[in-house]
Amino acid sequence: YNFSNENKMKIKIFLLLLISNIAFSQVVINEIDPDTPSTDQKEFIELKSASANFSLNGYVLVFFNASSTSPYAGTLSYNAIDLDGYTTDVNGNFLVGNVLLTPTPALSMLDATLQNGPDAIALYQANDTDFPLNTPATATGLVHAIAYSNTASTQPTALMTILNVTVCVNENATSNAANHSIQRKADGTYEVKAPTPGMNNDGSGIVLNYMTTTFNANSYTEGQTVSITFTTDTPVTATTTFSISLNNGNFNSADYTFDTTNIVTIPSGATSVTKTITLIDDTLEEGDEEFVLFISGLPVNVVSSNNSIVRRVADTDFQVLNFGTPLAPTYNTVSSTAPAGYYASLEGLSGAALKQAVQNIIANPSVVRLHSYADIWEILKTSDQNPMNSGQIWEIYLEQPMSKIDQQQGSSIVGKWNREHIFCQSRGGFVVANNDSADGIGVWTSTSAATTVDGVSDAHHIRAVNGQENSSRNNKNYGTVNSATVYAGATGTQGSWRGDVARACFYMAVRFNGLNVVNGDPSEYNGANPSGNIGDLATLLTWNLSDPRDDFEMNRNNYIQTWQHNRNPFIDYPLLANYIFGSQYGQPWFAALASESFDTTDVKVYPNPATEHIFVSGISNLSKVEIFSVLGTKVFEKTVNEDQIIPIYFQAGMYFVKINTNDKQIIKKIIVK
Repeated sequence: YNFSNENKMKIKIFLLLLISNIAFSQVVINEIDPDTPSTDQKEFIELKSASANFSLNGYVLVFFNASSTSPYAGTLSYNAIDLDGYTTDVNGNFLVGNVLLTPTPALSMLDATLQNGPDAIALYQANDTDFPLNTPATATGLVHAIAYSNTASTQPTALMTILNVTVCVNENATSNAANHSIQRKADGTYEVKAPTPGMNNDGSGIVLNYMTTTFNANSYTEGQTVSITFTTDTPVTATTTFSISLNNGNFNSADYTFDTTNIVTIPSGATSVTKTITLIDDTLEEGDEEFVLFISGLPVNVVSSNNSIVRRVADTDFQVLNFGTPLAPTYNTVSSTAPAGYYASLEGLSGAALKQAVQNIIANPSVVRLHSYADIWEILKTSDQNPMNSGQIWEIYLEQPMSKIDQQQGSSIVGKWNREHIFCQSRGGFVVANNDSADGIGVWTSTSAATTVDGVSDAHHIRAVNGQENSSRNNKNYGTVNSATVYAGATGTQGSWRGDVARACFYMAVRFNGLNVVNGDPSEYNGANPSGNIGDLATLLTWNLSDPRDDFEMNRNNYIQTWQHNRNPFIDYPLLANYIFGSQYGQPWFAALASESFDTTDVKVYPNPATEHIFVSGISNLSKVEIFSVLGTKVFEKTVNEDQIIPIYFQAGMYFVKINTNDKQIIKKIIVK
């Protein structure tokens, strides 16, 4: 036959698809043990491939909870484990389990991860990012699945229907669920008996000698020595050699040296050997890096229990900026980079006219630029950089640094930082664009006050935040009320972020027409639509004063301006919030008066720190003196017209002394011991 080029191409595609489908049908869920003694510290899932050393690239294990509640009740995922980079062993087995399991699993998971059922575990041709928490079960991309329970009377029927599973296996069929596992037989059915992790269920195959790798530390700093010990379960019967590599991304052979070579040898009859590696302390600012220990070339009867081990290497060549962190703030070191006359149009305006004039500046469609949501990652790495270490970001709510390389990539948020919308995404109805990608500072589109959805990537209200704390904040309002819908910060934090979030909320309520900062504790939704409201206004106005703008926030404002070509005016002029949202609404705005708000003046507050009393000096006319705690609680108020001594009867801590005089406000920070 004389095939055309088009037909030849169709045949090639068909064959590729056929080969792909055959490959993805070669692996099944071979054994599971959800119910183990004590606190479930030896749970595992074992996969089995038809051929040895089968690549698991493109696979993901997904766990489904049959008792979840939602519109998809009983069919939602509660965990996903990506299998890219792993292969089955010489017997075709691959073990995922808790760290106390013997043999040590190739891929570890947290204790008590598996629910006892009735539930289901499924193997897909996909990635973990395709199955974030509470993803409905699907048959799309499904390779294999097992439904299980620990009682004969209850089955995950809804899951079984979706996953095309006809039998639910009862782990407690022998009345000994804690000590038995569910194992697949050669005919594809399952039985319950004593666990056989890492071995063929029928006892056949090569008897394996498992090798465990341990390090002398969990993390390192450039210049330190890394000691790696390789230990086998039983003595090796012959001299065993294998290769190791540490390369990972930009971390390469220029960053470390072996004691001799990358070859490791365990002598015949021995069970362990230690390899020494020196991390090079160079003079390059590379940021923190991670190496990945990869073992290769083992003989067929020796299997690495924990290959591809990741360890952190802290860079010693970081930069330190000339201003403090939000927890140790400095003031007036970083100057505003607002262009001359940027706010000139606001002079003398008041009320609604003033708010509109501010919006005309910060939402000007012919000036302001909109970047992608993916670009926010790059912006945050500079705007939210820890001033004390250029390799880190400053996490806003927990008030601590995190390494830049801990940026969240997949679905796991544990130990990762991500992007927090100060004005909640669900409240604003912000939408991430289709095919969103990082394009850099040179690629942008126009935006306006009317396109509220553009708030999804407005960096003035997006901060770097610990992933778990971001989840805790969720879409709550800000405030100090004891309510499940109000966020006041994590226990033990000092509130260094409170003025920042207040000024970000004020910015968003002016920048976009559909957004408002309101009093009280507004609900997230008004009917089926985003409410556009966030609270609590009174609290945020107090936070704006009690946590004054510092150099970290001003530097952030300056950097975001280079991308978006607009600024947050409430950082440049914090008192502006009072004229638009607060007690001075309706009064004319003049920058010359308001600019003194957080600057040093002739008025002095001393001693600092103080123990029994403080003096306020430099007052020459009628003034109101107020003292606020870091939580915004007023602990003192008095109207005076001369220098004043104020006895201290409030608790030790940080306070803010606010002095109103001659249409000016002066803020002083004091420490009470």
